[in-house]
Amino acid sequence: MKVDRATEREGTAAAMCKSAMCKKIEVAVVDHRDPSPAAGEEFLHFTPPLNFAPVDNGIFRSGFPDSANFSFLQTLGLRSIIYLCPEPYPEANVEFLKSNGIKLFQFGIEGYKEPFVYIPEETVREALKVLLDVRNHPILIHCKRGKHRTGCLVGCLRKLQRWCLSSIFDEYQRFAAAKARVSDQRFMELFDISSLKNAPLTFSFSKRIC
Repeated sequence: MKVDRATEREGTAAAMCKSAMCKKIEVAVVDHRDPSPAAGEEFLHFTPPLNFAPVDNGIFRSGFPDSANFSFLQTLGLRSIIYLCPEPYPEANVEFLKSNGIKLFQFGIEGYKEPFVYIPEETVREALKVLLDVRNHPILIHCKRGKHRTGCLVGCLRKLQRWCLSSIFDEYQRFAAAKARVSDQRFMELFDISSLKNAPLTFSFSKRIC
């Protein structure tokens, strides 16, 4: 007897579904659209400042923070900020510091451009003393872009931590990128740490072996 192929296929499928191999699969439909927050619930956005990065335990670096970064900075539990520019701190930032009990240390280093770069060694030395004092931690170092002045201060800290120059320069160049300055690297290379050698580094065991 001749059997229609379509009928044969339907019969085969029915037989398979009767076996244990045939299982019913239920697919849940998921709505991928952004849900609206529930009543009384708000979404918190934490935006770090430009060039933000941890330096060591309790030490951070960045470019100039603005109001969009305040929520993020609150998560760090900062006690202090080292500000490396000579311009007055904006009123909104001052209010943020007051409301969060954060102390401001300002070391006004001018933002020169090559070939007229001048970095006052004594100012950097005073900033390092503040940075090394664990009573000021957690602490944020920043200038305008978090590249040159901040990079020099961090580089001098790395010398105290016995990093080799190539590693110090690598870190500096990661943040300065195309704006890296030979004068900054020369400053770090020649910076005299002898008067700070006895400063306690209890906050860090960070060393870089070349």
